Amino acid sequence: MTIAKGRAPRVSDVAAKPTKQTKPAKPPSAEAPVASKGARTLALDIGGTGLKGMVLDHDGKPLNERVRVETPRPATPKALLAALAQVIKQQPHFDRVSVGFPGVVMDGVVHTAPNLDPTWANVDIDAAVTKLTQKPSRVLNDAAIQGFGAIEGHGLELCLTLGTGVGSSLFVDGILVPNLELGHHPFKKGETYEEYLDNATFEKLGKKKWSKRVLEALAQLQPIFNPRVIYLGGGNAKRVVGELPSNVRIVSNDAGILGGIALWR
Repeated sequence: MTIAKGRAPRVSDVAAKPTKQTKPAKPPSAEAPVASKGARTLALDIGGTGLKGMVLDHDGKPLNERVRVETPRPATPKALLAALAQVIKQQPHFDRVSVGFPGVVMDGVVHTAPNLDPTWANVDIDAAVTKLTQKPSRVLNDAAIQGFGAIEGHGLELCLTLGTGVGSSLFVDGILVPNLELGHHPFKKGETYEEYLDNATFEKLGKKKWSKRVLEALAQLQPIFNPRVIYLGGGNAKRVVGELPSNVRIVSNDAGILGGIALWR
């Protein structure tokens, strides 16, 4: 998670760069303040079905209505950045950009994007967005940003996003544990959490049976992480039916945008 330098790939093509050695970025809460008070942040949320954005003031409050466009298919870098440009041009003035990306991003470079397209591997999305907006940008996993928009900042807090796939983020006293990809961990009957709970499974099983699976997953995760709170976000969180454990809360999907201000604190 870095402020991109002057370099940037050609956004017209955004070809994947050769693999380079990168150091894991510091969690946002561990970094020193960067921008001056009063700066406006364009918060972008890249999802498997939709691209969303709005501008936040320096306290993280929205300054305009959320803009959304459909995620192109196939979601190649070139196609997705072109669609993202449609979101950006509808925004009021902003000074910097935060991006929630559905995959592993280290030092601004995409390592995996399983719910978008394989061609994202090794793309410097930080530099691409900086060139697209002509503003400094910072990029983080979308579930981590969702978590920043929901957490209270003390104890161990776990965020799960239920959407096209399954995202996750873990916080200890408000500090992010980076690069947690719980969705790809084996869970049950040879399936990962993502395969067991993704949107394709929801469409196949329906709300009642799918919700039962969500409750099974929550029961499994409780004694592993012993979280003070589990937050359920993402587009499908509101579809969960049944009695949730007392420490589980459903949060608005807008947290995936509002949490973007944390990248600049």
